[in-house]
Amino acid sequence: MVNDILAAGAARKLNRAKSIAGLHRHIEHLDFFQKLVQVDQSPIGRSPRSNPATYTKLLDQLRDLYTQVPLAKVRGYKASRFSFNVRGGRCERCQGDGAIKLDMQFMANAYAPCPSCGGKRFNRETLEVLFHGHSIADVLAMTVRDAMQLFRNIPRVMDQLETLAAVGLGYLQLGQSATTLSGGEAQRLKLSLELSKRWQGDTLYILDEPTTGLHWVDIQHLMDLLFKLRDAGNTVIVIEPNLDVINLANWLIDLGPGGGREGGEIVDAGDRRGIEEEKRSLTGDALRRWRAPMG
Repeated sequence: MVNDILAAGAARKLNRAKSIAGLHRHIEHLDFFQKLVQVDQSPIGRSPRSNPATYTKLLDQLRDLYTQVPLAKVRGYKASRFSFNVRGGRCERCQGDGAIKLDMQFMANAYAPCPSCGGKRFNRETLEVLFHGHSIADVLAMTVRDAMQLFRNIPRVMDQLETLAAVGLGYLQLGQSATTLSGGEAQRLKLSLELSKRWQGDTLYILDEPTTGLHWVDIQHLMDLLFKLRDAGNTVIVIEPNLDVINLANWLIDLGPGGGREGGEIVDAGDRRGIEEEKRSLTGDALRRWRAPMG
């Protein structure tokens, strides 16, 4: 089972990570792995300042890039100048938030764009530094796909942008607040961060329904990346009801025979054909019916 892609049953799934682990005697073969990476749907951050660019460290690359612009060199700007979290380059009226909080007294607070920076978070001097006609604020307002066009000749930036696009996040704005991301988007963002790292091998990855909300084309791109992880000497466990993904797994673990209190038992484990032949397996039944139209 090591260095394989595994998928849990289609008809039911494992309990959420917050649940207490089930009774077990021991876990074998943990010595095969050097590291565990759990990619779930929990938020990537509770602060509006957290966004895809900051979470994936892409903003660090962009800040370094902007220090190489001739105007930034003449003015002696360092990378910190292009951060909205520290004094110097940010708008001090909104302290880099891009918005001003309005106290509504007996109602919930409201927010309006900062009148000084117009919601761009940076001061005028910082916004004067342009890369191919775009300020750092303009870049943060771009989607991943648009940024790929702008930075197509900057390999270190393109590597991270391509990984974000490959996990189905090409439509996200780089500076989009983390508090607005769905659970599925947060999970794929975490996955993109792991995929952007140098693969060491001997790592166990556990993913909780990573295809949630994805178009089938994006699912294919995601599976291509998971296969690359596998081929680099890692093991990937995917909790997933999508039959296309289950069909691509090297090894299936079918939990049941029902859901909730009626589940918790390993109905069968093995390759796809073995699961299909197990009469108690609802996953096997779903796979048989899914394959029937294809002959």
